[in-house]
Amino acid sequence: MRIAFFGVHGKMGVVVLAGLERHGHEVLDARRAGPDTCDAAVDFTRPDAVVANVEQCLAAGVPVVIGTTGFDVSMLDARAKEMGVPCFHAPNFAQGAVLMMHFAEEAAKTFPRAEIIELHNEAKRDAPSGTAKATATRMGTDPEIHSVRLPGLVAHQEVIFGGPGETLTIRHDATSRDAFVPGVLLALGKVRELPAGLTIGLDALQ
Repeated sequence: MRIAFFGVHGKMGVVVLAGLERHGHEVLDARRAGPDTCDAAVDFTRPDAVVANVEQCLAAGVPVVIGTTGFDVSMLDARAKEMGVPCFHAPNFAQGAVLMMHFAEEAAKTFPRAEIIELHNEAKRDAPSGTAKATATRMGTDPEIHSVRLPGLVAHQEVIFGGPGETLTIRHDATSRDAFVPGVLLALGKVRELPAGLTIGLDALQ
């Protein structure tokens, strides 16, 4: 597959780009080549850049896999539907993080009280993280979210549930950005088959 990549020089971009090339994809720097001649696009940039990047792809009729968080999801969904182009967004591309969110959703049926602690590298711009907000939505109990930004971290989240005489902690740790590559590959393999608009979450692809 020929892929236009937005964010090739970012921390995520370097790792994901290498993973895509290892799996036989041809990856182009979208800033130089543009999406017009590509089968799909990938965006791992910044909240203030992602919408303009996706607009380029929608104008060219090119499906997009979006790993950036902190943007207006509903607006982008409406634009993709208007243009008739499928797009995909995941707050987290790690398979373990998907399971963590699922387990937290199940635990919330038993424990009505919980709080979320999400920890990321200091370079991450949005807080709370997209994963933490998605987890809270799935839990449906409006848990308080605590954000930590420090050097040395990659992506980590724990959900702590409390009840009479007991606690339950569900935690996921991404110790390397390589953890996100399989999810991006899965999304790229499915995105062109999705309906127009923005499909959210790896769960929707399985």
